[in-house]
Amino acid sequence: MAGGNRALLQWSTFVPVLAGLVLALTWGRDLGPVLVGLVALILAGAVLAAVHHAEVVAHRVGEPFGSLVLAVAVTVIEVALIVTLMVSGGPETASLARDTVFAAVMITTNGILGLSLLVGAIRYGVTLFNAEGTGAALATVASLATLSLVLPNFTSSRPGPEFSPSQLTFAAVASLLLYGMFVLTQTVRHRDFFLPVPAGGAAADDESHAAPPSNRAAAASLALLVLALVAVVGLAKVESPAIEAGVRAVGFPPSFVGVVIALLVLLPETLAAYRAATRHRTQTSLNLALGSAMASIGLTIPAIAVATIWLDGPLLLGLEATQMVLLALTVTVGILTVVPGRATRLQGGVHLVLLAAFLFLSVNP
Repeated sequence: MAGGNRALLQWSTFVPVLAGLVLALTWGRDLGPVLVGLVALILAGAVLAAVHHAEVVAHRVGEPFGSLVLAVAVTVIEVALIVTLMVSGGPETASLARDTVFAAVMITTNGILGLSLLVGAIRYGVTLFNAEGTGAALATVASLATLSLVLPNFTSSRPGPEFSPSQLTFAAVASLLLYGMFVLTQTVRHRDFFLPVPAGGAAADDESHAAPPSNRAAAASLALLVLALVAVVGLAKVESPAIEAGVRAVGFPPSFVGVVIALLVLLPETLAAYRAATRHRTQTSLNLALGSAMASIGLTIPAIAVATIWLDGPLLLGLEATQMVLLALTVTVGILTVVPGRATRLQGGVHLVLLAAFLFLSVNP
């Protein structure tokens, strides 16, 4: 973990600044193939820099507060990206919020969670975590997803998978309430439920024994983290025309664009969770995965509810039948994974297969 003023001279400082400059120069412009490739490389560098600075801040504030830093920061910018695209995209983006949020939920609860369990189990045989905290997080994610993404299919006030204005308001308030209650539980009332579980005989985590960075270094990393995340989402938007053209060229459904954007936005959390899993800190990885899923719904739905004041056209939130089946299967498998408080390679592999099924059906519905 870098500390002090030395961090200001590292690549992790230069890359976010460069990415921000490139974003300012390329925003709203059509890029040729060479520039598209160059922007993609800078985007990858911004992702790595975001992971580095998130870990600096997390080390300073400690768990479980550290896991909230990246999850909330990424989600706030994700919300801004969704609203921006919906404002500029017109009626064709009516289901963009649903597609993006559902993709984020599947990527976090199956992709990040499965990868973390698989990596931890391969390296340490059995990976350990707190069933109480992880179970509470999974229950909150399941409740948020059902209230916001499933119920619109079964209400009768509006035709199609839509909420009426009063129903959307209720869903927004309920989402904020559930998310706020979880954050209070995670950081105040039952903080110990979300701390990494010590494992006998496990290799020591050198980072956990290192002195935390100074307030000045942590503040600098926080500012650079925000800059890197803004650059990641902004450059992803710059790349989106090329992504959309590529999706059309290969014959994928238009909704797959939301999946690609969600994958890009969640790259920092994926890498941070992977690194935590390699250090036998599976609980940190699960905090990131489920916390990101929760924040994605709990912050996005209220923001979209407010944005509907200015947005024209319908807001389609209800999942399609295939998506509801995948969500139900994910929740069921997640419960069976969480209850024992320990997992092997099998559990990680099962979740990754579910992610593969989601991605395959997104391409071939």
